[in-house]
Amino acid sequence: MTTSNRGFNPNEVRQAKGVGSRIYIQFMRMLKKNPNMIIGLVILILFTTLTIFAEFLVKYDPTAIEPIDRFMPPGAKHWFGSDVVGRDVYARVIYGGRVSLLVGFMVATFVTVAGLFIGLVSGYTPKLDIVIQRIMDAIMSFPTLLLALALIAMLGGSVWNVIAVITIVDTPRMVRIVRSAVLSVREQQYIDAARGIGAPVSRILFNHIAPNTMAPVIVQATYFFAAAILTEASLSFLGLGIPPEDPSWGNILSLGRKYLQQAFWIAFFPGLVLTINVLAMNLVGDGLRDALDPKLSRSV
Repeated sequence: MTTSNRGFNPNEVRQAKGVGSRIYIQFMRMLKKNPNMIIGLVILILFTTLTIFAEFLVKYDPTAIEPIDRFMPPGAKHWFGSDVVGRDVYARVIYGGRVSLLVGFMVATFVTVAGLFIGLVSGYTPKLDIVIQRIMDAIMSFPTLLLALALIAMLGGSVWNVIAVITIVDTPRMVRIVRSAVLSVREQQYIDAARGIGAPVSRILFNHIAPNTMAPVIVQATYFFAAAILTEASLSFLGLGIPPEDPSWGNILSLGRKYLQQAFWIAFFPGLVLTINVLAMNLVGDGLRDALDPKLSRSV
């Protein structure tokens, strides 16, 4: 009588550890060759941690009104000062980071998924490519901010409406990037071999072509993250983004512009934090580009 040996397998465990070790070593090498990427990651992790644990790190309610503290300059009581109705600017900046970083992350995710799927189909199927690319051209023919303003005016201002609008506006650019990568990959011999053995189109697209387009897609996702934060700030600054009762870096800037001479700190600190985070994400994107693009890699 034989017994099954499908339980604990020491060889599989060692193999899994070996794969994890190689990935860790490659990641550490990438960080050592891209010190700017380390700076960007540290900044992003720091701000993300601050926003996640804002309840424990901020002693003021970002919506609490204290008329007696209005226009108080930065000091021991209010680190970033207070605004026109006495709300703590530091608390509003930290809580506003939740909205701005959420918008950036969700837009980057949705744009990547939608752009990857549409770009794969467009690049691999010539007949559909003509139709899809004309639709993408039509969307891209509108100025980005103008199209976003028009869609927000129709849908109304809310966090998820802003995410949806920016996703619609930015997706065509990701589609173009994926499509260009697919056009070069689909002519490779291993794709012809997959067709020759009768592999279904879905398997060819997602098992063979998609993995070879991920390097430019990942790099561009970081730039879409940064661009989405700026677009949300622009929409909120113009009064058509996140509602004023929900603090975000954009609507704090919008309020602060009215009092630049009287209380510059209302606009200065959210603008500074916004700039630092966008710069950090761009540093991460540059590091990923250098690591994933063989032509730009600095390895020896």
